[in-house]
Amino acid sequence: MARFHPLRVAEVDRLTDDSVALALDVPPELRDAYRHSPGQHLTLRRTIDGTEVRRTYSICSPAPASAPQGEGPRTLRVGVRFVEGGAFSAYALKEIGAGDEIEVMTPAGRFTLDPAPGLYAAVVGGSGITPVLSIVTTLLAREPEARFCLIRSDRTSASTMFLEEVADLKDRYPDRFQLVTVLSREEQQAGLPSGRLDQERLTGLIRALLPVDRVAGWFLCGPFGLVEGAERALRDLGVARSLIHQEIFHVDGGTAVASTVPAPAHSTVTARLDGRGGTWPVQEGESLLETVLRNRPDAPYACKGGVCGTCRAFLVSGEVRMDRNFALEPEETEAGYVLACQSHPATEKVELDFDR
Repeated sequence: MARFHPLRVAEVDRLTDDSVALALDVPPELRDAYRHSPGQHLTLRRTIDGTEVRRTYSICSPAPASAPQGEGPRTLRVGVRFVEGGAFSAYALKEIGAGDEIEVMTPAGRFTLDPAPGLYAAVVGGSGITPVLSIVTTLLAREPEARFCLIRSDRTSASTMFLEEVADLKDRYPDRFQLVTVLSREEQQAGLPSGRLDQERLTGLIRALLPVDRVAGWFLCGPFGLVEGAERALRDLGVARSLIHQEIFHVDGGTAVASTVPAPAHSTVTARLDGRGGTWPVQEGESLLETVLRNRPDAPYACKGGVCGTCRAFLVSGEVRMDRNFALEPEETEAGYVLACQSHPATEKVELDFDR
């Protein structure tokens, strides 16, 4: 069960003019709770003018060794980029300092890689480097028979997050780490010409760089347009959907899917959470998460936008319609999982299990 704990900020490292890395101290008694897989994220929360605000940020530090070989992390590091109008990102960049305490949820997310031999690749844009930095650092350190190709897109070199950390990986693993950088708004002295990485350009680039049929896993992370274009490029190159893993950081509004399924006049949701269950009426227009939160404030959630996947639940019975889904893989929805924040009842009775 995901839970919040207060963690002390050990250090605030300014990466660019609009981004920082926050290092969080994890006390000994909580290190097992904050053990994470490479690629997972943390949800941070604070109260602003009486309203609770939650935001999700990916862990960029390498994952600790699996138990019982090693203890959980002593420090967790997350990357935060300023978002226009973003209440939490503005707070992180302008107000948080070393010694402050932040409420932090235990790690979550399924955009992960269990280190194993083989060739892996990623296409990232902007702050999408954050979880992939944890993935590639952990993989290369733990698995001597692994290689990784990183294709990253940024606006300019000055706006590139974790520039030094990625350069250090290139120095440490020159034969196992391949780095390709594309800047959309700045010409480079060497390397690829500037410009946006669209589907057509990615198709040619990937084909030229890699033996596509030998890549064991692809990791796509960043803005929706880049991730969508990269997925289409990979599918055009014959890559199986099961080898493509994606996490989207930014989605424009107006992407909800119109539903032709009529909503029932009255409906209830039964939810199991942390071993306890309850049944409650769904008010008109509410998502199932909103109904559960009215009665169980400890229900897990972060973005409420269908992006982070924190509110994933198993649909035990009944039917729902989801407004949008940018977090669950096709195999997860086929197995019966839904995003509670985007789900509305399509039958009079719906049952969810948050514990599965």
